[in-house]
Amino acid sequence: MSNYVRLAYQFIEDNRHQFNVRTMCRVLNVAPSGYYPWLKTPISDHDQEDIRLLRLIKHSFNQSHGVYGAPRIFLDLRESGETCSKNRIERLMRENGIRAQAGYRVKRSSTQKSNKSIPNLLQRQFTVTQPNKIWVTDITYIRTWEGWLYLTVVMDLFSRKIVGWATNSSIKSDLVLDALMMAIYRRNPQGTIIHFDQGSQYGSDAWRRFCKNNHLEPSMSRRGNCWDNAVAESFFGSLKKERIKKRIYKNRTLAINDIADYIESFYNSSRRHSHLSGMSPEQFESVFELKNNGVH
Repeated sequence: MSNYVRLAYQFIEDNRHQFNVRTMCRVLNVAPSGYYPWLKTPISDHDQEDIRLLRLIKHSFNQSHGVYGAPRIFLDLRESGETCSKNRIERLMRENGIRAQAGYRVKRSSTQKSNKSIPNLLQRQFTVTQPNKIWVTDITYIRTWEGWLYLTVVMDLFSRKIVGWATNSSIKSDLVLDALMMAIYRRNPQGTIIHFDQGSQYGSDAWRRFCKNNHLEPSMSRRGNCWDNAVAESFFGSLKKERIKKRIYKNRTLAINDIADYIESFYNSSRRHSHLSGMSPEQFESVFELKNNGVH
């Protein structure tokens, strides 16, 4: 008897007072004729442990909105005190059809002529050792039944935390200024590099003045060099893969609420990053602060 069949029979046993046994057998594609003899067979300790772990795996998977694969679920379980291997988690997920959402192609926003007066200070140096040293910002768009919704974010490269974001029904300079204003209010930076691509919104006089007045050093990607802003693009890929994928919102308000929930309630606070040793952005910053303040 395969592990899948054992787990299916255990699920049926756990839920037989709520659902019809034959119906559950049909849905789970197992034979009713095997279920009743299975009831008389003692469950091994190993199978009982698989059943217990599967419940924990499903909880972690559901808490991540279907985003986490075995590596991040392994970190979740390890953090809660479990000692099972990643291979065992992979096996249980595979046998029970639990799969993280697949990739999503990110569409890039249009760019204008190169502004050579702004240097590229980033030069693809994506690893930063302190908060508020380098921020990156970019724009993407999301489909709704009311039309496109434009989203811009400001990310701190140190922790990959989204420190500012804004949405608008049109792609204009106010959009990027609103996101930067949120970031400045939250972080109060001094001498921070702010890196962006060649979208016209970032070349406006208002943008330049705002950066200067708030002690930010502008840095711009060269034309056609999408890799300079790869980390911001990676965030948009995660957002669309993990939350927006193939979803069309009825209106912009619903889209904004969902984006806010993803950024503030999941991505910043809970979503694990391999770049951050499996921690979320807020966890990573908290650990840095404790070490920096001499707390061990």
